[in-house]
Parts: sequence; structure tokens; C-alpha cells
Amino acid sequence: MNSPKVLFLLFLIIQSWGMCTSVQVFHQETGEKDNLKMLAGVTETFISTRDLARVLSSKLYVNNDRQKIVLYLREHRIKLSSETSFIIVNEQIYQMSQFTIGVEEDIYFPAESFFSILKMTVLPGITYDSKKQLLGINIVDFNITGLNIEEKANGTILRIKTREHFSNGNISAFKHNNGWFYLTIKDGIIDSVEVKRTDTRGVVHKVVADQFDESVQLAFQLRSDIEGFEFYQSSEPNEIVVTLRTPLSKSAARIKEVKNRWRLDTIVLDAGHGGKDGGTVGKYGTKEKNITLDLAKRIGKLVEKNTHIKVVHTREEDIFIPVWKRTKIANETNGKLFISIHANANPNRNIRGFETYLLRQGKTKDAIEVASRENAVIKLEDQQKSIYSGENLIMATMAQNAYMKESEEFAGIIQNELASRINSKNRGVKQAGFYVLIGASMPNVLIEVGFLSNPTEEKNLKKASYRQQIAEAVYGAIFLFKQTKEKLLVKG
Repeated sequence: MNSPKVLFLLFLIIQSWGMCTSVQVFHQETGEKDNLKMLAGVTETFISTRDLARVLSSKLYVNNDRQKIVLYLREHRIKLSSETSFIIVNEQIYQMSQFTIGVEEDIYFPAESFFSILKMTVLPGITYDSKKQLLGINIVDFNITGLNIEEKANGTILRIKTREHFSNGNISAFKHNNGWFYLTIKDGIIDSVEVKRTDTRGVVHKVVADQFDESVQLAFQLRSDIEGFEFYQSSEPNEIVVTLRTPLSKSAARIKEVKNRWRLDTIVLDAGHGGKDGGTVGKYGTKEKNITLDLAKRIGKLVEKNTHIKVVHTREEDIFIPVWKRTKIANETNGKLFISIHANANPNRNIRGFETYLLRQGKTKDAIEVASRENAVIKLEDQQKSIYSGENLIMATMAQNAYMKESEEFAGIIQNELASRINSKNRGVKQAGFYVLIGASMPNVLIEVGFLSNPTEEKNLKKASYRQQIAEAVYGAIFLFKQTKEKLLVKG
């Protein structure tokens, strides 16, 4: 195999003619020119999905009723929806810096963050210069597609997923005395995003992938010394298998350490809004920020009284805490569970009930509206642009994805517990893009305990007895989730 094969190379240069703007496309191999549509009259560059598909010779699936487009780029699927900052690449969720814009059965996406995501996921050769408004696309095929790490009694197994059999002379490995193990694969082209998703375990503490012109190097930081290593290739499935041998005594101690690290011993309770951010306000003047603070304190007292779990509050008084700082607090205190508490609102005052949200692209109009309202708080923050945009946003969203299954399980338990304790409508587990959940490196949910816009629910939420019932339900959910989680650790 030669160095990464270039299928084609495009340079896209922004040009303007009065009010009409377009992107000029140069095909380097053929010398042909083309134009790619842009959205005129906006400060940021937005590019047409339909036209990008045409230029890339990609297939499209368009659902005009749901305002959704799926772009098929070889074996990859890129899903875009109108009026949202989330996109889905191969079933993984990423967040862009701006909302997409729907125009006449087309969707225009913010170029800089969209192409950053593509570079990290399916087009590693892509480059985009926002100042020069210059885009280069170098389409290559990954032949190293992922990594699995397995912990065994006497060591750790690394399974590097490949699409082809490499010459044995093209694979080399060595352990350095700096505590790192290195594997180099000549002619390897790695999907670094998939590798970054790998859960580290066993003797492996950290994984770094470096792509070079003619090879790729995987570096594994080791938690402890190894006695030796071997590697071989298998064909069903295609893998490079590496075994890292450790003494049995160290392996047993490591397993015990991992179990202790994942015990649910710290939870973070986030009382939504606060200070200059009052949240929603009910017909009778009830402020969301006061309801959420009271609930967080009640839940915290129940947890501290009945368990040995440490409780961390993002705020314990009526003060403004930036959204980004809330998950920072959770991560820095080694939280194992993050619960953000809110109260809902809707222009239709008849709507009532409770619901629990996960960080995913909103599927319904109501879910998107709830997220938009809760996210409006970032307008009150300093430095909002740098924190909620670019790679910070992408990487934080990726980190959160690792706990999606546990978050979904916990959300279901919360809904069941609330349904059994309070007289209100169970609106189920939903998904939407809440900034407060982004970056929480642990299972995390956002609970909307009721609608302050509904006069009856506002009256209920003003009652201490009703709020205590909600607190007991959430505490019950925490207790059940802890039991379930730690049973699995004992079995493991």
C-alpha cells in the first residue's frame, strides 16, 4: 500500500458579487471549476448542504416535512436538521457553534464548526481557514477504524480494528522507560475520533494517536510496569491484537482500584438559574430559581441523611453561576452523577407534567423550545463565545456521549419515581441540547419538575409538602441507580 490515497482535492474560495455570494470550486486533478452556494447577508459563512452534496458527488436523503437532510459520504452518514446546532455523524452527536438555517428545502450550515467536525470524524484531510475563507478537501479512507481495550487477570489486551491486513514488517512496537508503550503502523490511516472514544482500562491510562504522512503511531500511557508484550494480526475480524502482560498481584489490585473509582460516592446537584438569571416566572410570581434551589437542598439533605454519598451543590444561595462553571465544578469534585433541576414553561397554560432530559439533538419542537429557553442564560455570561463554540464544544459533547447509556437508565428511574409520588403527568424521558449538560464527564440529566406556566402546578410547586415529595422521588431514584450500578461492580 502506498501513502494515503487522495481521491480528489478541492480548493473552495469565497467570492462575492454584490448581494449574491458563492464559493468557487477548483478540482485540482481535472482543472474544472464549479460554484458552491453560500447564504448571503450573514456575518458568518453558511454553506448549502444540497450544493455540497453535488460537489462531493454524494447521495442525499431529504425529508422536507421534518426539515431534515442526510448526506451520504461513502459509508458515512451526516444528518442535519433545520434550526438546530446539533448534527449527527454516524450516530454520534456533535454540536456546532451556530444554528443551521433552513431555506427553500435546503439547510445551510455554519462552515467553520461543520468542517471542524468533519475533520475530526470522516474527512481527516480537510482544512478550513475562516479568515481567508479557504477550504481544502483531501478525501482519504481510514484503514484503522477503532480500538477496544480488555482487562484480563494477567494483563491487558489491545484490539486495533483494521480494514485490511498489513505486512508484518510494517508493524513495530516497543516499551519506553518513560512509562509509555508505542505501536507504529506503516501505511496506517487512523480514525482518531473513534480511538479517542475508547474507554481506558487495565494497565492503560491514556491513548494518543499521531497521524503522519506515511504511518500512524498509537501511544499508550501505562498505569504500571508490564512484564512483556506480544502482537499479531487476525483476519476474522481484521484486527491487530496486542497483549500487555502484568504480574497477577498488580492486576488484582488494579481491578479493586477501578471498582472503587466507579462507586457512586459523590453526586452533584445543580439548582438551575440563580442571581440575575431568574429563569421562568409563574402567573403568581413564583420564580424558577427559588424553586430549584429549595429542591436541590431538600434532595441533598435526604441523600446525606440516608447514605454515605457526598453531596456537592453548584450553588447554595441566590447567586449567578455561569453554565460552563456548573459542569466544571462537577468534574473537579469527581462527581459520579450530575443532576440539573429546573421548572418548565409553555405559552399553553394547560400543559403540565414532569420530564427528564438527556443531552441529544431535540426530536420534537417542544423539546427544542425547552432547550432554547434554558440555554438563553449564556447571553448573561462573559466569554460565552469561546466556551460554547469550536473545539471546546465538540470535545465536551464527545465526552458526554460516553455516559449516554447510564444517563438514559437514570432518567427512566427518575420518571418512574416521580410518577409514583406526585399527582402530575408523566411526560417521559426526552432529549434536547442543554448547554448545562455539556462537558459533564459522568452520567447526567436535567429534570423539569413541572410547569410554572400552569396555574395549578405553580400552586403545587409553591407548597413545601409537594416539593418534599419531588425531593423524595429524586432521592429514591439516586438510591436505586446506586444499587444497580454497584451490583454490576460486585459481579465484575
